[in-house]
Amino acid sequence: MRTVDLIAKKRDGEPLTREEIEFLIQGYTAGTIPDYQMSALAMAIYFNGMTSQERADLTLAMVNSGEVIDLSAIAGIKVDKHSTGGVGDTTTLVVAPLVASVGVPVAKMSGRGLGHTGGTVDKLESIPGFHVEIENDSFHELVNRNGIAIIGQSANLTPADKKLYALRDVTATVESIPLIASSIMSKKIASGADAIVLDVKTGDGAFMKQMSETKDLAACMVDIGNRVGRRTIAVISDMNQPLGFAIGNALEVKEAIDTLKGEGPEDLYELSLTLGSHMVVLAGKASELVEARAMLEHSVKSGRALEKFKQFLAAQGGDATVVDEPHRLSAAPYLIDVPARKEGFVSAIAAERIGLAAMKLGAGRATKEASIDLAVGIVLRKKIGDAVAEGESVATIHSSTEQAAEVLDLIYESIAIQPGQVERPPLIYEVIG
Repeated sequence: MRTVDLIAKKRDGEPLTREEIEFLIQGYTAGTIPDYQMSALAMAIYFNGMTSQERADLTLAMVNSGEVIDLSAIAGIKVDKHSTGGVGDTTTLVVAPLVASVGVPVAKMSGRGLGHTGGTVDKLESIPGFHVEIENDSFHELVNRNGIAIIGQSANLTPADKKLYALRDVTATVESIPLIASSIMSKKIASGADAIVLDVKTGDGAFMKQMSETKDLAACMVDIGNRVGRRTIAVISDMNQPLGFAIGNALEVKEAIDTLKGEGPEDLYELSLTLGSHMVVLAGKASELVEARAMLEHSVKSGRALEKFKQFLAAQGGDATVVDEPHRLSAAPYLIDVPARKEGFVSAIAAERIGLAAMKLGAGRATKEASIDLAVGIVLRKKIGDAVAEGESVATIHSSTEQAAEVLDLIYESIAIQPGQVERPPLIYEVIG
């Protein structure tokens, strides 16, 4: 096989075979296929797309380019949950202990964040003593014993995807649904789950801002998962405003604790129940979503979900007393209120801009090498559709410095207030799969 011939084949709109795709991915990972040829292939895929079979073959080729996690030593059906990202997305911290509390094993690999706030690992590390560096045998033992453990992502997981993603980022081929879908699904499949629940965000604060593109991506990922033998469903959820109220690492941990107590934001609780119910059904612990939801609601009301979270934290070295004493979490020295400049109803909250404001405070990373301030962030006081009086606080800035004028301006630019009542946006648009 010659790489140039395969580029020409895809350029002309013809499908590549499994063997051809494996040849390309293996060669690129090994360095025998140069960047300029893979760039040409990526652009050909960008314009001509891929068939369902090509997407599945590309995903598996990237899975097999590195380490594949074996979770067979863990009893039960392992269901993973993945979000395509957003602002204030704290669902993993709620869903993981929640579904574990009803007997669904959660063996999850999570990464650090790049963007608005930290990833799940960063958020958990805002809890004193918590660590994710666990050997595989200990990881399996923790899940078998407690039903839950979260570790950091292996450095050798899908190296082909890491290399190809970096190339796409500098060749204007990031926005290719086949390449996005295979990138996401390769990491989920390599992580060893038996089934996958995808939370695919749409709207201002999401990677996919248009509903038509979001549906295409969700359907593509579900098809890939099912084709390679993983039961997969996708929930399309709203990201036209931040999820919950907190944006920032320790702040989001506190909000997750409140949600596990049944006292958190309504949207975060509802989305967590929806995602968790699908996980419970896929794991075979309930036959229907209504039954699964009732199990999860009872676990919150009885306090079992919160106890599972404490057990999880303690097992990985974390100070579980933060659950009952959240003041032990990192706290910013300065709290700056953002008063409304007029009365009315909140008509829009630009999620992406709010995320940028949080990142400017130090809650997120602009580059992979940047450090994070785990204490800082923003806590919103209103959601779209809420009434607000002039002078009433619409947000509180948690800052490491007394001066936060740039962040204050960004928040004012992000929150629109109009005279008439505003319809609240839906939280969940569709379930695919």
